[in-house]
Amino acid sequence: MLTQVQANPRRWTALIFISLAQLMVVLDATVVNIALPAAQQGLGISDGNRQWVITAYMLAFGGLLLFGGRIADLAGRKRIFIIGLLGFAAASAFGGIAVNTGMLLGARALQGVFGALLAPAALSLLAVTFTEGRERAKAIGVFSSVASAGGAVGLILGGVLTQYLNWRWAMFINIPIALIAAAGAVRAVSDVPGARNRDKLDIPGVMLATTGLVALVYGFTRAESEGWTDVWPLGSFAASAVLLAGFVLVELKVAHPLLPLRVLTERNRAGAYSGLGIAAIGLFGLFLFLTYYLQLVKGWSPAVTGLAFLPMIVSMIFGSMQIAARLMNRVTPRLVMGLGFLVAALGMLILTQLEVDSSYAGLVLPGMIVLGLGMGTGFMAAMSLATYGVEPRDAGVASAMINISQQVGGSIGTALLNTVAASVTTAYLLDHRRSSNLVNEAAVHGYATATWWAVGALALAGVLALTLVNVHRLGGGGAAIGSGAADDENAGDASLPVMMH
Repeated sequence: MLTQVQANPRRWTALIFISLAQLMVVLDATVVNIALPAAQQGLGISDGNRQWVITAYMLAFGGLLLFGGRIADLAGRKRIFIIGLLGFAAASAFGGIAVNTGMLLGARALQGVFGALLAPAALSLLAVTFTEGRERAKAIGVFSSVASAGGAVGLILGGVLTQYLNWRWAMFINIPIALIAAAGAVRAVSDVPGARNRDKLDIPGVMLATTGLVALVYGFTRAESEGWTDVWPLGSFAASAVLLAGFVLVELKVAHPLLPLRVLTERNRAGAYSGLGIAAIGLFGLFLFLTYYLQLVKGWSPAVTGLAFLPMIVSMIFGSMQIAARLMNRVTPRLVMGLGFLVAALGMLILTQLEVDSSYAGLVLPGMIVLGLGMGTGFMAAMSLATYGVEPRDAGVASAMINISQQVGGSIGTALLNTVAASVTTAYLLDHRRSSNLVNEAAVHGYATATWWAVGALALAGVLALTLVNVHRLGGGGAAIGSGAADDENAGDASLPVMMH
C-alpha cells in the first residue's frame, strides 16, 4: 500500500546545509588548481608529480561515485551525508598539514573517496526532500546556483587565500564548511521512510564500475600530458571499454544490480545526462583558458583573476533562480534546457574573438555574462530532469550518474581542449617567428581556437536536449513511498528531480 510522505518541516533549513556541502565539493577543485603552483614550490613537488595533486582526487572521486550512490541508498542518505562531510574535513586537514608530496597526494585521494560518498548523498537528499512542484523549482534553483557557480567561487577563494595567506588554506577552508554543514544536517536533514534500497550489494558491479571509471578518467588525464597516441592513454581507454562493457553485461544478469539500467534508458534522463556531460566539456574549457589568459597574458594577480569571474557567478545565479526556476513549471523543460545551452554557446562564441589586447569590459565581461546566464538556466533544467520519475530506491545511483556525467565531461574537456590549444599554439609559433609579441599571440590564438570546440560542445548539448527530452511538464505532488517490494515497483510514479555541479 502506498502512503503519502509527510514533508520535512525543516526542509528549507536542510537545503542550506545540503547546498553548503555541495559548494565545498565543487569549489575544492578550482581552489586547489589556483593554489597548486604555490604548493609545488612549498613542498618541492616535481613537475612530473604535480599533476597527481589533481589526478589523485579525480580518480578516487570519479571511480567511486556509483558505489557512493549505492551505499547512500543502502545505508541511509543522511548517515552517509554526514560521514562524507566529516571524512572530507579530516582529509582536508591532513592535506593542509602535509610535509611532503606523498602526504598531500594521500590527502587528495581521501578527499576523493569521501567526496564520492558525499555528492550522491547530497543530491539524493534533495531529490526526496522536495517533491511538490513549486517548492521543488525553488529548491533546485538555489542548489543549481551553488552547483553552477561553485567552480568560479573556488577561483576567487583560491586566488585570495593563495595571495594573502598561503596554499595550505586552500585545504583548510573546507574544514569549517564541512563542520557547519554536518552540525546543521544532524538537526535539519531527514531521510524519507521506506526510500532505502536494502538489496544485496552487487560486488562484481562495484569492482567493474570502479576500475572502468578509474581507467577512463586516467586515460584522459594521461592524454592531456602525454598525447592521445601515447601507449598509456590508449591502453587506459581500451581497458575502460572492456571493463565497462563487462559491467553492463553483469548489470543485465544480476538480481540486484549496482546501476539498474532502467535509470539510464528513460529518454529524458538520457538527454539530461548526455547534455550535462557534453556541456561540462565547454565549461571546463572556459575556466582553464580564461585563468591562463588573465594571469599569464594580462599579468593579473591570482586574487584579481578570481574576482574577474564574479560577474559570471552572478549571472549563473540569476539564470538558475530567476529564469529557469520561473520557466520550469510553465514551459516544456526541453526548451529551458536546450535554449539555455544554446545561449551559453553564444557567450562562448563571443570569447572566441579573444586577442592579446582584448578589453575585459568590452569582450571578456559580456562573454562571461551571456555564458553564465545560459549555463545557469540550462544546468538547472538538466539537473531537474536527471532523476525525473526515478524510483526513490534508485535516487542515490541516479544522483551519482549526474556527477559521473560531469566528471567524465570535465576530464574530456580538460584533455581535449588542452591538446587543441597546445597544438595550435605550436603551429602559430612556427608560422609567425618574426612577431614581436610571439609567445602571447600564440597562446591566445590557441585559447581562442580551443574555445571554438567548447562552442561546439555547448551547441551539441542544446541540440541533444531539444531532440531527446520529450516530457511536457515536470509533475508535482509528494513522493509516494511504499513499504514493500510490490510497492517499490510502483514507486517510480513519483517525480524526484535532483541536480548538481
